[in-house]
Amino acid sequence: MAKTDVVVTGLGATTPLGGDVATTWSALLDGRSGISTLPEEWHESLPVHFAGRIAQEPSEKLPKPRLRRLDRTQQFALIAAGEAWADAGSPEVDPLRLGVVVSSGIGGILTILEQYDTFREKGWRRVSPFTVPMLMPNSPAAAISLEYTARAGSHVPVSACASSAEAIANGVDMIRAGRADIVIAGGTEAAIHPLNIASFASMRALSTRNDDPQTASRPWDKDRDGFVMGEGAGIVILESAEHAAKRGARVYAHASGVGYTNDAYDIVQPDPEGAGQSRAITQALADADLAPEDIVHVNAHATSTPAGDVGETRAIRAALGAAADRVAVTSTKSMTGHLLGGAGAVESIATILALHDGRIPPTINIQELDPEVAVDIVRDKPRDMPSGDVAAINESFGFGGHNVALVFRRA
Repeated sequence: MAKTDVVVTGLGATTPLGGDVATTWSALLDGRSGISTLPEEWHESLPVHFAGRIAQEPSEKLPKPRLRRLDRTQQFALIAAGEAWADAGSPEVDPLRLGVVVSSGIGGILTILEQYDTFREKGWRRVSPFTVPMLMPNSPAAAISLEYTARAGSHVPVSACASSAEAIANGVDMIRAGRADIVIAGGTEAAIHPLNIASFASMRALSTRNDDPQTASRPWDKDRDGFVMGEGAGIVILESAEHAAKRGARVYAHASGVGYTNDAYDIVQPDPEGAGQSRAITQALADADLAPEDIVHVNAHATSTPAGDVGETRAIRAALGAAADRVAVTSTKSMTGHLLGGAGAVESIATILALHDGRIPPTINIQELDPEVAVDIVRDKPRDMPSGDVAAINESFGFGGHNVALVFRRA
């Protein structure tokens, strides 16, 4: 039985590079960094003083009374979903055929920490009555489902930094299963807080280049020293090709293949050989009925950590074989930082636009390529993508050994 063809008809984002998709995409192609020193004084007591704050605060787009009832993750998600929905043409769809799959790797952590401080300092009566619906990991998906009256189902896969890629994969599966005609899918994260930075810093996971934040995120560079925390959200509108055609929707790309695996190697460290990551790519290719030779671009997970970056390139080469020699690989985290649970969705948008516009964003900040990297890295400036019926892969991996690969094919 043939699989239902799933297409992408809308894109939305708010990131350290811009408050929407257009400005984010332009900055990615220009090779601009969204990383800067944090303005809050609390950073001075920490070993890391910088992060990737979003470029446009939610207060510029949402009314103040509403902001008070929404965690920052919900705010980001609603803004990105609003852009994506409008970009898709605000489609008319039966609410029973509209689904939501939107994830966060950490959830409403800022609400938890802020309300606990309120409880300790002012007592229980001053705790917000909206605390629970703000801190729930499913709160962004719930807010979106309420906003768009989505009644086919609202789901929240939580798989650390693979969460939003898994959300998109689950959205594809939801349409293929016949449960929905349209799915609002993606992810969001808002975790820039002293406790979170201290926690990642104590693991030696973060870069400490406080003297030059904009060059701190440097995937595959020989002297990389850790990732840079970012925040933001990315949302895509997934739709059955049949439904999209009936309403004359513009199609950015086909969401053709999904692959999920787990390393079962370590709670934090990835398998150094990238075996599980390679299997995820292979599964996604098989699901898309494509061969390695069909792939021309990979937007890699590549966070700028010493252990993870090289293992991922081994996985790419193992999965694609000889075809890996002509695949252009990039890491947009060099510019956005690592959006944790929101990363996979924002990077999927970059992958989709690379196919749609025919240009691959560069990886910036590589001063000396790690000699163990054996794939073709797009460096410093964009690269034109081959014409024709080609495909690209977005990869996302998370603590706990989660691996997700998504294959998008040019429309």
